[in-house]
Amino acid sequence: MKTFVAKRVVLIMGGGIAAYKCLDLIRRLREREVQVRVVMTAAAHHFVTPLSVGALTNERVFTNLFDLDDEREIGHVRLARDCDLIVVAPATADLLARMAGGHANDLATSVLLATDKPILVVPAMNPHMWMNKATQRNVAQLKADGVHILGPAIGEMAERGEAGVGRLVEVPEILMAVERLIGGDQTANAAAPRPPHDVSMASQRQDVLTGRHVLITAGPTHEPIDPVRYIANRSSGKQGYAIAVAAARLGARVTLVSGPVSLPDPAGVDVVRVVTAAEMLEAAQAALPADIAVFAAAVADWRVAKPKSEKIKKGRGEAGVPKLALTENPDILKTIAHLKSRRPALVIGFAAETQTLVAHARRKLKRKGADWIVANDVSPGTGIMGGDRNTVHLLSAAGIESWPDMSKDKVAERLMARAAADLSHYLTARTAAE
Repeated sequence: MKTFVAKRVVLIMGGGIAAYKCLDLIRRLREREVQVRVVMTAAAHHFVTPLSVGALTNERVFTNLFDLDDEREIGHVRLARDCDLIVVAPATADLLARMAGGHANDLATSVLLATDKPILVVPAMNPHMWMNKATQRNVAQLKADGVHILGPAIGEMAERGEAGVGRLVEVPEILMAVERLIGGDQTANAAAPRPPHDVSMASQRQDVLTGRHVLITAGPTHEPIDPVRYIANRSSGKQGYAIAVAAARLGARVTLVSGPVSLPDPAGVDVVRVVTAAEMLEAAQAALPADIAVFAAAVADWRVAKPKSEKIKKGRGEAGVPKLALTENPDILKTIAHLKSRRPALVIGFAAETQTLVAHARRKLKRKGADWIVANDVSPGTGIMGGDRNTVHLLSAAGIESWPDMSKDKVAERLMARAAADLSHYLTARTAAE
């Protein structure tokens, strides 16, 4: 474990449910011999107590701009200057707004306005609050002012049924960002300098897909047999929804064409809900043009040729078993990938297989006309169908990349970051081909 020799951090705690994670952050910083002074906003008191914070820091906890004893002993200006780094976590929408506006109406904002030290802001809030234009303007202003932004992460919120971009990044990521901003031991200090905002994977530029349109399909399709029965599969839609959130986080306008799932609509994403494969193809075509198209849906390969208009009644014996004539569903990935006009510059398909995964994915890459295929093993033992984790292989004309097991949110972040970085190459190639 690295130590931060003679380093001092001021932690400004905002009033959000994620404030409890700051207790672990303090403990881990103290393990690394960092002196931590904490400034708590009035709202933070509703989530953690100054007593708990003080016990971990072994320091006075600062709460009041007009506390005579605090101002006499150290003062907000000394707090602002007598440190190597100021960390704001969790940074709520209100706190971000006051920072961007240059307010100094409490101890926290006064310290931030008076400091000449680096500031690391770690936002956490409801996804709709994060995607709100006012919040995004405030974040853009803080970045322009040289403030380092870390996160937020993608995932489930404390509120039931809420998911998207807004979670506080995990404590190890915050520690990594602190290390890069103030340096650790001699090895860390000898490391090559990084760009000002490159503090972690979670802090990638959030505007790299601004002005771009990303089309994503997700979930299963339901192909009717009669009014109460249908052909379907076990897809939960979690991977496609995570990709939609990751794309929106990078600034894209996102259209998510979703089959029947129980997931809430991601914040800042245009969701088109469909049921059948034919409806999904129609919605995908209607959403064009797009710069990137990701076909993560598990589309049923077949449908009943002539669904019954009334419920099929159970007969007696083998003669009473209905005979279902099946016909092939439209191939959405292949249809979009082979468009002569309005084809997205980068077309990404998914291959869910239970055997000879890579071989099937290679054939699919060639047959479908996709640029990339993301292949994953959905055998029952993997737990991928309906689960929260995934192990994928990314196939392209350049070869194959095997990614380690990670959460579906992380797969989504990595995939969209890679797609954003490679988009210009595919745009150039598409233009040349036309």
